[in-house]
Amino acid sequence: MALALGALLIFGALFLAFAAVGGMTQERSGVSRSLAVLQAMTDAPDELKSELDRPFGERVLEPLYQRLQRIGRRITGADQVERIRQRLDKAGNPDGWTVDRVATGKVLGFICGFVFAGLLALMLHKGWGVTAVLVAGGALFGFNAPSIFLYNVALKRDQTMQKEIADAIDLLTISVEAGLGFDAALQQVARNTQGPVALEFSRVLQEMQIGRGRTDALRALGDRTSIPEIRGFISAMVQADAFGIPIAQVLRVQSREMRTKRRQRAEEKAAQVPVKIMVPVVLFILPCLFIVVIGPAAISIARSFG
Repeated sequence: MALALGALLIFGALFLAFAAVGGMTQERSGVSRSLAVLQAMTDAPDELKSELDRPFGERVLEPLYQRLQRIGRRITGADQVERIRQRLDKAGNPDGWTVDRVATGKVLGFICGFVFAGLLALMLHKGWGVTAVLVAGGALFGFNAPSIFLYNVALKRDQTMQKEIADAIDLLTISVEAGLGFDAALQQVARNTQGPVALEFSRVLQEMQIGRGRTDALRALGDRTSIPEIRGFISAMVQADAFGIPIAQVLRVQSREMRTKRRQRAEEKAAQVPVKIMVPVVLFILPCLFIVVIGPAAISIARSFG
């Protein structure tokens, strides 16, 4: 029994010793692997570090934007590209807006409109017909949202140009009559004024500096706007340049006509005020007036008969 007990104790001691050695070896190997991983990350090349350190927008949003941009290019034909470019020119080429961005905005607007209209239809708990109409309308509105934005910007820009063109032509006339050439007078107007008219004149000068003829540059200006006064001014200047008519005389006539048209537009809008004010007067002001004037009498009559 003593021998058996001694052998058992020796065997147990050897087992514990081997287990402790194995655990220490496994722990050392785990620590070694962790240190190796840290060392590998420390010694990683700069390209891998820069890829891991890139922000979320560059890693996720930018590739998503590029994918939407490719889809927008596919669904946008050659004729649509030219139309979008013309709309951008009429809107004054807003900062950051390009043909690719408009096409990408159409795709993104379609997706957002589709999802928003679908969620709205689910919240309203309507039938399939109403849901389909809402989803189709939301997707169509989202797809056309960039075009609507450009149209609104171009419309406001045309209104601003229509107000400023008469003063710009006056300054142009004074500069030409003072002895400057037409190109130098355009430069003076573009330098001393602000607004879309000055920007358009600057663009005309830039196109002339890169080798484009004066007639072509002025006609391009007429294509970028839909204002009748500017188109008439461009037609008059082109004809004066072609037939050798004195530019100062043409500018004087154009300035007088533009001021007359601006005064006529102001008189027309003033004449429209009584007609436009009739609707709020009838719908909002007269009912309140009737309540104040007839209300006490109606209450007294109701009490008397009551």
